[in-house]
Amino acid sequence: MKLGFVFPGQGSQFVGMGKDYYEKYECVREVYNKANQILGFDIAKLSFEGPEEDLNQTKNTQMAILVMSLAIVELLKQNNIQADISAGLSLGEYSALIYSNIINFEDGIKIVQKRGTYMQECLPKGNWSMAAILGLDDTTIEDVCKQVTKGFVVPANYNCQGQVAISGEKEAVLQAMELLKDAGAKRAIELKTSGPFHTSKLQEASDKLYEALQEIQINKIADKKVIKNIDATEYANDDDIKRILANHVINPVKFKKSIENMIAQGVDTIIEIGPGKVLSGFVKKTNKDIRVFNTNNIEAFEQILSELK
Repeated sequence: MKLGFVFPGQGSQFVGMGKDYYEKYECVREVYNKANQILGFDIAKLSFEGPEEDLNQTKNTQMAILVMSLAIVELLKQNNIQADISAGLSLGEYSALIYSNIINFEDGIKIVQKRGTYMQECLPKGNWSMAAILGLDDTTIEDVCKQVTKGFVVPANYNCQGQVAISGEKEAVLQAMELLKDAGAKRAIELKTSGPFHTSKLQEASDKLYEALQEIQINKIADKKVIKNIDATEYANDDDIKRILANHVINPVKFKKSIENMIAQGVDTIIEIGPGKVLSGFVKKTNKDIRVFNTNNIEAFEQILSELK
């Protein structure tokens, strides 16, 4: 068995996430308490009790998902379950970088807090939307987006085989959805998000994030590899990691290719670490032969222990 970890991004959150782990495991409580001290507020309370409207604010969502993911990965470590290769979807890349000690815990908490704040506060004026397109190849989606006449729209997330999320101005996204259905898409689903994430429209957020990244330390990559969203290749010690992370918010997420890279390196078992099980579905759609687990709740975690230990 060769094990890989994947870490979810924004959209997987729910009120109550992580509470069952927190109540049962001391090491989980320790991670939340460390995060609370760095943040200056109680991320555990927000994660467990909401309100949902506050949890769904980008600056809070990203932090809640990050801390739950880091708490669970610590619990896995204590049970001698570790992976030497990992990837994340958007925000999840930071979870992977912290797990791999390329970014230390305190710096990781601080930079993700700033990232979420910039992505929330630096949205350009306008009416923005995203949509998931199912059942079309990547090239067709790219070509159709170029044909849209009602504004800006581009592919933003290459999630898995047959699923791409597009992002842009609402009227343009709606037009693209109709054109893509005409081109053969099985479904086109408008998503509940208000920002043009992973597009050039977040340039201001990218610039501010790059400035903030100058304040953190990047550690030498050792035994744990991380595959980056921006091009689905592994981070290397000669990469300008701070520039890559700043560019990350204005470039599409290549998650499907990231999973294909992991599989090409022999990974046959993948654990999704954090809330939800969206990435588990993406992995199975990319390669149905891969064994996949999620950690959405304690029951799912205990299944991992029984099958992998």
